[in-house]
Amino acid sequence: MLENRISASLTPEDQQAVMAAIATLREKLPFLTDISPEERRSLPKMGDKSRAFVQKAMEIAQQNEGILPRAFDLEEMRKDVQLAADLYPILLAIAQLHELVDDTYLVVGSEAYAGALLVYNAAKMNNVGGLDDTLDELGKRFARKARGKQV
Repeated sequence: MLENRISASLTPEDQQAVMAAIATLREKLPFLTDISPEERRSLPKMGDKSRAFVQKAMEIAQQNEGILPRAFDLEEMRKDVQLAADLYPILLAIAQLHELVDDTYLVVGSEAYAGALLVYNAAKMNNVGGLDDTLDELGKRFARKARGKQV
């Protein structure tokens, strides 16, 4: 017997509501940006240790504006520091939600695939008439690619 860890359904209305909630998130965060993998690698990262560094540097900058280069925009730094602080709890919540959705998708996908394998093998073994073409089509999932001839 197959293990059934999740027995649930998602109504079309609930799916639409979730998609609407995601659209609302995008609407409320219009400044979200997409960067290339190369840019992601090249940017300095602000991790847990860096957050304290950034906060302390912000305090120094606010108390000693005269030491900063004229072109330095302290107000933009304030905005960046504040936005990073405001986004952090959202990032953690979305990361946790993403992991839950990803894990759930993996489990239900595994259950669906295991069920499909059982159906496929049962149909093959019981030689159900009229399913030859369908079973051949399903069997293509397991076909191995032929290796090219070596010269």
